[in-house]
Amino acid sequence: MTDVTQRNRTENPEAEKGAPEVQPRSRPSVTKRGGGDPASRGRTTIADGVVEKIAGLAARDVLGVHAMGSGLSRTFGAVRDRVPGGAKSVTRGVKAEVGEVQTALDLEIVVDYGVSITEVAGAVRENVISAVERMTGLEVVEVNIAVSDVKLPEEEEEGETETRLQ
Repeated sequence: MTDVTQRNRTENPEAEKGAPEVQPRSRPSVTKRGGGDPASRGRTTIADGVVEKIAGLAARDVLGVHAMGSGLSRTFGAVRDRVPGGAKSVTRGVKAEVGEVQTALDLEIVVDYGVSITEVAGAVRENVISAVERMTGLEVVEVNIAVSDVKLPEEEEEGETETRLQ
């Protein structure tokens, strides 16, 4: 208190004439709660299925990818698609392993006849990695691609066969 009084006397000559001593007002302390950016408070978990959907849609967008999944899974999928209320599976042919900050993907694709499989696989990797990292913030450490079939021009699609009964 003595050095404040001494400072007031030297800075404020009226304080020596008997005027009441005025103490500077202290600001109330502001307590920050939670600390840091509000967007970083808490945890965000992303399910394997979410990453599988993103990867499946991104892979299907690549020119030269005819379908996803093996022949058996496509057959079951075609049957499931025909059932009323059955939704088309965008995760067919995609398997994801999701960690806290990284993910790894396995894709099984069918390519169109005549395209370069290595170019299609490279384009699929690029598109899938870009989409998954942009949408989830996860680091994609690997995208393994298995080409299970080649779609020939004269092959019929599932669902294109005519029924025998009319």
